[in-house]
Amino acid sequence: MKQTTQVRPFGMRDKVGYAFGDIANDFTFILSSSFLMKFYTDVMGVPAAVVGIMMMVARFVDAFTDVTMGRIVDTAKVGKHGKFRPWILRGSGLVALMSFLMYASWFQDMSMTFKIIWMFGTYLLWGSVFYTMVNIPYGSMASGITEDPVQRTQLSTYRTVGATVASLAIGTGVPMIVYYTDADGNQVLNGTVFTVLALVFSILAFICYLVCYFNCTERVKIEPQKKDANAPKNNFVKNVVTNRALLALIVAAIFLLLSQLTLSSMANFVFPNFYKNTAAQATASFLGSIVTFAVAPFATPAAKKFGKKEFGTVGCLVAAASMLVCFVIRPTNVWTFVAFWVVAYLGMAMFNMVLWAFLADVIDYGELKNGVREDGTTYSVYSFARKLGQAASSGLSGGLLSLIGYTDATANDPSVISGIFNVTCLVPAIGFAVVALVLIFWYPLSKKVVEENAQKLAARKK
Repeated sequence: MKQTTQVRPFGMRDKVGYAFGDIANDFTFILSSSFLMKFYTDVMGVPAAVVGIMMMVARFVDAFTDVTMGRIVDTAKVGKHGKFRPWILRGSGLVALMSFLMYASWFQDMSMTFKIIWMFGTYLLWGSVFYTMVNIPYGSMASGITEDPVQRTQLSTYRTVGATVASLAIGTGVPMIVYYTDADGNQVLNGTVFTVLALVFSILAFICYLVCYFNCTERVKIEPQKKDANAPKNNFVKNVVTNRALLALIVAAIFLLLSQLTLSSMANFVFPNFYKNTAAQATASFLGSIVTFAVAPFATPAAKKFGKKEFGTVGCLVAAASMLVCFVIRPTNVWTFVAFWVVAYLGMAMFNMVLWAFLADVIDYGELKNGVREDGTTYSVYSFARKLGQAASSGLSGGLLSLIGYTDATANDPSVISGIFNVTCLVPAIGFAVVALVLIFWYPLSKKVVEENAQKLAARKK
C-alpha cells in the first residue's frame, strides 16, 4: 500500500542527491572492480586465480545477504526519515572503513596464508555485508522518490552520471599516481601510494553518502503489504522465477557486468603490459567518461521517444561491434586502441543511462503480474545478479590470466601480453552482444508495453 505525502516537488535537488549516492557507491565499487586484482597480484603477491575464486565465493554469500536485505527493506515500516534513507546513514561509515582496509599494503611481507585470510575477510565484510546494507535500500529508494516514469528515467540518468564521476576520478587519476617506471622501463604499481589513495576515496565516499541522505526526499510512502487471511500466501521465489522481465534483466545484468568490468580491470594489464603506456590508460578512462557525460542530456528524451529497451539495445550492439573490430584489426598504435575503447564506452553509456529505469519498469511489471509490490526484494535479486556479473568478470579474468601464464615474473613475456590483448577485446565483445540479444528476444518491456503498464497501475489507484 502506498501513501503519497505533501512534500516539496521532485526536482534538481533529488536528482543531484541521488547522483551523489552512486558516486559514493562507486568510489569503493569501481576501485575494487578495477584495481583489487592488480593490487593483490602485483603488490601482495597473491595468485590471480585465488583472487578470482575469492570474488566468486563472495557471490555465494551475497545470495543470502542481498535477498535478506531486500526482505528487510520490504517488510520495514516507513519511519520519520523514510523507509530507505536511514540505511544509508547506518552503513556508510562501515562501507568506507572496510574499503580502505582491503588495501592493507603494510601486510605485503606477511605469510601468504595471512594475506589470503585478510583479503577474504575484508572483501566479504565490505561487499557482502556493509555495501549490501547501503546499496539495496539506495537502489530501492528510486521508487520512493517518485512514481513518474520520466522522472525515474531522470534519476537513472543522474545515477549513471554519478557513477561516471567516480569512474573518471578513479580511472583517470589513479593510473597517473600509483604507477612508477622501474629500472627496466616497466610500469609498476606502488602499493603504499595505492593504500593512501584508497583512504582518500573511502573518506570521499562517506561524505557523498551524507550528501545523498540529506538531499533526497521519499515522497511515495511504500508501506508493507497488509496481510489478508483469505489471500494466497506471497511467495517471492515464485514471483521472481515467473517474472519474465526480471529474469531477462538478471541475465542481461550478468553479461553487462562481465563485459564492463572485464574491460575496466583488463585496462590495468593491456595498457601497462601490452602497450607500455599508462598515460594512455588515464586518457582512455577520461575520454570514456567525457563520452558518458555527452550522452546524458540525450538519454531521457531518446528513451522517451524510442523506448528504454530499444535505446539500450542499440548501445550494446555498438559496444560489441567496436571491441570485435578492435580484436580483428589488432592495432599496434595505442591511440587507435583508445579510439575503439571510447566507441565501446559510448555504446555502454547508452545502456547505462537508462539501466536503473529498467528496474523501476520491472517492479511495476511484477506488481501487475503478481499483485504484490516488492521494491526491496526485486532490487536485491537484481543487485545479486550484478554481483554475479562482477564475480564472473573477476573469476574469468583471473582464470584467463592464469591460463595464459600471467604472473609478476612473466608480465612482459610476448605470448602473455598477446593473451592479455585477446582477453581484453573478446570477453567484452561477446558479453555486450549477449546483452543485446537478451533485450531483443527475451525482455518484454518495450516502449508500448511500459506505457500500457503505467496506465494500468494509474487506473488501479483511482
